[in-house]
Amino acid sequence: MPRRRSPSPSSSTAPRNRTPQPVRVRRRTFGDFVKAFLAFVALAVLLVGVPVALAMTAGWPFPETFEPMEWLKQDISVSTFLSILTFVVWLAWAQFTACVLVEMKAALSGVGVPGRVPGAGPSQLLARQLVAALLLVGATAASFTPSLAQLGQTYDDNQRPTVAAAQQTPGLFAQQQEQAAGTAAAVAEQASHTEATPAAAKKQGDTKFYRIQPPEGRHHDSLWEIAERHLGDGRRYKEIFELNKDRAQPDGSRLSEASLIRPGWIMEMPGDARGGDLVEMPDDAPEVSPEVRRQISDYARTGDGAHEQGGDQAQGSDQAQGSGDEGSGGGTAHVDLPQQRPAPGTGHADLQRPAPDQVATPAQDSSSFGLPEALLTAPLLAAGLLGALGHRRRQALWQSAFAGIGGRRGMEPPTPTGDALDVQDALLVGADPEGVRLLDRSLRGLAASLAAESRPLPTVYAAWMSNGDLHLQLAQPSGKPPSPWQLGQDQTFWMLARADAETYEDVDTAAPYPGLVSLGTMDDSRLLLNLESVPGIVSLSGREEDRAAVFASVAAELATNGWSDRMTITLVGFGEDLTALAPSRLRHLDGIEALIETMEAETRQRRGALGAAGHDSVLTGRTGPAQHTRWAPHLVLLAAEPSPEDAMTLAELAADASRLGIGYLVGTGSGDLPGAAWEMEITGEGRLLAPLLGLELDAQLLPAAERRAVVELFTDADPEHGPDGPGTTPPFLVDISEQGRPAVYARLVGPYEIIGLETPDGERSGLLHEALALLLLHREGVHPRVLSSALWPRGVTDDVREALLDRLRDWLGTDPDGTPRLRTDDAGRLTLAKSVVSDLDVLRSLYHEATQGRGVDSRAVRGRLLTDALVLVRGPLLADRPEGRYRWLTHEIVDAQLPLLVADTGLALAEFHMEKNRAEKAIEALNAALRTAPSDERLWNELLRATHALDDPERLTALASDLMTRSGARGLPPRTEALLDELLPTWRDAIAAG
Repeated sequence: MPRRRSPSPSSSTAPRNRTPQPVRVRRRTFGDFVKAFLAFVALAVLLVGVPVALAMTAGWPFPETFEPMEWLKQDISVSTFLSILTFVVWLAWAQFTACVLVEMKAALSGVGVPGRVPGAGPSQLLARQLVAALLLVGATAASFTPSLAQLGQTYDDNQRPTVAAAQQTPGLFAQQQEQAAGTAAAVAEQASHTEATPAAAKKQGDTKFYRIQPPEGRHHDSLWEIAERHLGDGRRYKEIFELNKDRAQPDGSRLSEASLIRPGWIMEMPGDARGGDLVEMPDDAPEVSPEVRRQISDYARTGDGAHEQGGDQAQGSDQAQGSGDEGSGGGTAHVDLPQQRPAPGTGHADLQRPAPDQVATPAQDSSSFGLPEALLTAPLLAAGLLGALGHRRRQALWQSAFAGIGGRRGMEPPTPTGDALDVQDALLVGADPEGVRLLDRSLRGLAASLAAESRPLPTVYAAWMSNGDLHLQLAQPSGKPPSPWQLGQDQTFWMLARADAETYEDVDTAAPYPGLVSLGTMDDSRLLLNLESVPGIVSLSGREEDRAAVFASVAAELATNGWSDRMTITLVGFGEDLTALAPSRLRHLDGIEALIETMEAETRQRRGALGAAGHDSVLTGRTGPAQHTRWAPHLVLLAAEPSPEDAMTLAELAADASRLGIGYLVGTGSGDLPGAAWEMEITGEGRLLAPLLGLELDAQLLPAAERRAVVELFTDADPEHGPDGPGTTPPFLVDISEQGRPAVYARLVGPYEIIGLETPDGERSGLLHEALALLLLHREGVHPRVLSSALWPRGVTDDVREALLDRLRDWLGTDPDGTPRLRTDDAGRLTLAKSVVSDLDVLRSLYHEATQGRGVDSRAVRGRLLTDALVLVRGPLLADRPEGRYRWLTHEIVDAQLPLLVADTGLALAEFHMEKNRAEKAIEALNAALRTAPSDERLWNELLRATHALDDPERLTALASDLMTRSGARGLPPRTEALLDELLPTWRDAIAAG
């Protein structure tokens, strides 16, 4: 369809381009007017002529009387068949008329996807073509299938004058980048350079050029449309992208993403491109200004031929222009943000990375050992799963300690094996907890700032995390953002630089956009779609297994993300096992009928609650007095394809869903879902496509094998899961006899010390010590990539990692038999020899031997072993670790295991002494354990009992007062308070009098 042109390229509302150029404006042709006239005649005949002819020849379709029984008794004659045929023609006319009305409304309004008239496939297609041809020359003609960018905006909104921004960020669709530019200055329509071929270099005149057009109302140039017009297939946009990728444009910026193009840019076209907008010989194009011809010639010299002749010079020129790590040999495309402060990328687990040509990607990493790429490249999902898993394991520890669930099985969580171990390693490598923390603080900080200014939260369609910065894509302009946020490339983008995000602190406010969820990446930019704000249903088509991987990823991230508070996620048609990830958030329904019944009730309830509270949407209520309660989002993930009737019911429910905080993601095998507002497709190659929205992402997936392994990690962490009986056997037991003296002994409980090794040189000592500590805490083995990501969370090259491992092997040395103390097992994981031991290993072994080994049958042995174990405790784990190092400990549960182990040891030793009425010795053991586990209620209670055994009320009162001080504003735990009431009924009066 020809594009509409602005009648006045020099309009005052047009933003200034960096290189404004006069152009040859393409006018509508006589053929366009002929097509429009013929379309008008056809519509007039079909809409008016047909019913008039039918009424005059066959009469109206409705009978004068309604007597169905009499009709059935009549004989079937020729006139009966003619009447039936006439009635069918009337029905066809009515259906076509409805199609024309639907298409006309959608075309004129530009809002929403045209509705589907039931059973009117060919009729609606004909109506669409006729309406499009009729409106082709009209001033109000718009995109007949509007993109996501236009939802929630009126036609007038798109015509508002704007200021051209200096920076570009991917929009939610290709056209969004140019929309805010309004009617920009018209530019010439030719571009670019010679495409070198292996046979012979082409002449410059053989190459076709195209110059990106300025926006016209709601129409914006995109590579898809350019390919569709000039190559006959929109999917060939990739060829245009590859021909022009990373080449400097006249304004100094570069094409780095297929969805990021700007008016005035030059595009080289494939040799078979056709169309009037193309120019083959820029020197023979007199209608193009000399300045534009010079730009085209300069651009042509930056193509493949120029790279072949002097690649090094071209790279140096790129660096001189400030292209940074976009070197020609990098192999990685980056979002180009001119005039923007550089910031470390958050697209992966690394917070700051070396240059792309120095970093091995997962596919290139020789040490990947088959870790699941789906989790390695999903940093936010991995961080959420890792945090939730750690929380689940800590819960299991405390439940085991205080309730004896599963025979204390949770004291030592089972070591994962097989796929579960690979998935756990992938989570450790891929997780970006710092990115999650910054995203959460940034969003909550924005909400707090807006609340302080008495401003409502804007509706956010999506968030882009690009090169370390956060870009929020708004449904409509919402004024100037509060500091330190800034306007992005137009009024519908708010941007926060990473350096500014790091200044945010934790604030006590509700999560403003908990429905954000990762869909995938475009180059180095990660898209998070706000499912809660979608104005209707989002449909996902593709093969069932591919859709299931997307649904599982979305469900898992929503259930475990760190930037939301309360929410409900309803799963239908999949994911019953996923509820183990977050039982308080995830729920599974058996079928669509149950879903519709549930959502009808909740929709009515939310509408009534909003009306009663006087709010227009959940966003205004979320930051008010009702926060954290009724305004939590409810997201529905329906993998089973609904019937057309159920789909229409869901569409009706979803019509008002974005205002109510309800979102719908529905799967379909055919790609044709009635009532879908936004349509996406997942391909077998893992690409998430939405051509009408300008989206083509590397999809974030959670395939079936990885999903099962993730669920296994969570279910194994449940202390009620598995067989009963003692399960506290440590994963590594050491020989605690005199003959078992280790060759290398590391003291981790307290200040870090190593006995048996020479101190390495000062520069590398810290890294070697940290690497050894990680290996000592994981006797089952550590994946090399887990080790490197722990030591260098911002990324490291393979050669640096291998060099560290070589130094670590040399430092640890070999056993007397010549075997190296740092080894690699059959799975490729790093393990330590049994001759390398830590005091934590000894502590666990002593407690195990005292309570389940020789100490069970010998009281004297038990007392000696427990005493030796308590002597090893010198403080918290790695008490003197330097600030900024050992961050991987946040993913471990050893910080929860150690206090419980010390408390258990103190309790067992106190019980040993109380058996002989040695209360003072018991008190001494309990106080020693309290220095490492000061908040363990079991120690408090046993200390009260031991002190009561001394028959000294004043000492017991002093202890009660001390425990009151330690408990702070929370007060004493109920069980401790009840124990004091039993041991010393007057303790309250005594403390008050004291």
